[in-house]
Order: sequence, then structure tokens, then C-alpha cells
Amino acid sequence: MKYCSTCGHPVEQRVPEGDNRHRYVCISCETIHYQNPRIVAGTVPVWQGKILLCRRAIEPRYGYWTLPAGFMENSETTLEAATRETWEEALAEVTVDNLYTIIHVPHIDQVHMFYRATLTSENFGAGEESLETRLFALEDIPWDEISFPTVRRTLELYVEDVQKEHFPVHVDDIRYSMKPQGR
Repeated sequence: MKYCSTCGHPVEQRVPEGDNRHRYVCISCETIHYQNPRIVAGTVPVWQGKILLCRRAIEPRYGYWTLPAGFMENSETTLEAATRETWEEALAEVTVDNLYTIIHVPHIDQVHMFYRATLTSENFGAGEESLETRLFALEDIPWDEISFPTVRRTLELYVEDVQKEHFPVHVDDIRYSMKPQGR
């Protein structure tokens, strides 16, 4: 950040009085510009025991498989964001069962939240950000082609929980960055 969005003057990084972190502060109007983590919301959409995955048509991780998810927009709830992203990426309507995973990714200032969901029908397709969508049996999940650590962790937990027939809410942290494999 170089300029204040309030008055247009330059900003500097400093610890404001009463704070404990560096923030961008306007040198003219003294506005403090807080930067907070971004929330990614999505679903684990299931149809008759199979999981719907999307092959990414955008970077990062173009061509890799992911759960339908994306950044939450202002004026929407995480549930609304998750169902919207499921529609946008997979052209799928879902009934949300419950919150399933909350995964903190502090090194990129994000929190990823996935809801367990059931497709309302077998109708789905590839949205603008997907090359294709496909239902996978749990034993056929393409583990070597999963896009992000949060998606991998959510899928691993789901496979374990299906075997246990118990689906608690999982809270986890991922504190490293995944290096691309293959491609």
C-alpha cells in the first residue's frame, strides 16, 4: 500500500499508539488501514457417496482438482459464499448439512471454511472457473492432482469421517506453502 484510500496522501508502516502490530498509517489524515485475513468458503458436495470436484481453469494451480470454493464477498455470510461458489464453479445446487472444516492459513492471511453439502440433483457442470467437474468415489479421488493443502486436508478428514460415520467440525492450521508437484 502506498497511498491512503481516504485522502490520497502517502502512507507509512508503523505501530499505532495502543496497537502491537505494524499498520499502514496515513501521514496526513492519520487513518489507520487495517489488513485482515480473507475468508475462503466452499462445500464438500456429495451425491450418492461420491464427491464433486472441479478442475481449475484459473491460476493458481490451473488444471488441478479442487472443491468448489472461493473468496467471500462483502454483505454475504460464509454459508451464502459457499453455496454461491458451488454454483459458480460447478453449476450445482446444494443443501448444506453443516460446517465441516475451518483451516487457518496464516502465512497467506486466509481462513478456509468448508461445509458438508448434498447435491439437490445429479445436475452439475463446469462454471467459468472450471475446466470440468466430476463425481469421484472416495477411493478414486485424484490425490496427486489436488490443488491446495486445505482442500487435501478437508478431503482426508472426510474420507476418515465416512469410515467412522461421524462428522464433527474440524479446526486445523496449515503453516507452510505447498510446492507445485508435476506440472
